[in-house]
Amino acid sequence: MPERTPPTPPPARPTTPPPSGAGPRPRADAARNREAVLAAADRLFAEHESPGTVTMADIAAAAGVGKATLFRGFGDRTGLIRALHETRLAPIRQAAEDGPPPLGPTTPPHERVPALLDALLCFKLDHRHLALALEGTGHDSPYSAGHYPHWHTTLRTALEQIPDLPTPDFTAHALLAATRADLVEHLTGHEGLTREQLRPRLAEFTARILGPAPRPRENREA
Repeated sequence: MPERTPPTPPPARPTTPPPSGAGPRPRADAARNREAVLAAADRLFAEHESPGTVTMADIAAAAGVGKATLFRGFGDRTGLIRALHETRLAPIRQAAEDGPPPLGPTTPPHERVPALLDALLCFKLDHRHLALALEGTGHDSPYSAGHYPHWHTTLRTALEQIPDLPTPDFTAHALLAATRADLVEHLTGHEGLTREQLRPRLAEFTARILGPAPRPRENREA
């Protein structure tokens, strides 16, 4: 009687190793919880006159999760505010880092600096509650709030391309001061200025600081 050939085992399923430096992908429920927490925090900060009155317990209840979920996902209240701010600001930050003109790094400084400041102003007008909450996490100083050094460096780098502009480091600080959330809140809430009034005023102020843009080479040689 001929020997029976053993059945061929099924091929092993290929395993894809995780990318270098990357941990396991978050579970679907963890991702949903994170989005629910960010949405709830955003809504509560907008509804309360003072962001400082919103507690982690308030956010957990509004999101339908336990407080432990918040602390496990964000560390503390400051971490939650920073995560929410970065999520909302991500499109502007991405455009400033490697996007096209007018925000991208290839834009001439006389065009890029006003565009960056206008984008930050519009963001703070649209998310005043969130910007105020973030600046309030900097130990009574908005300059320690985490996002500030990034935007200061971005502006300073652009300003350094203007040959006759003195002290680009200080100038970057001065220009960013015009977009502080507490100033935007004061101008809109107490002085009644609108978006349509604030944007051209900031643009005019910036243009005076930067001075005239250099003329194209063909015009200078004419």
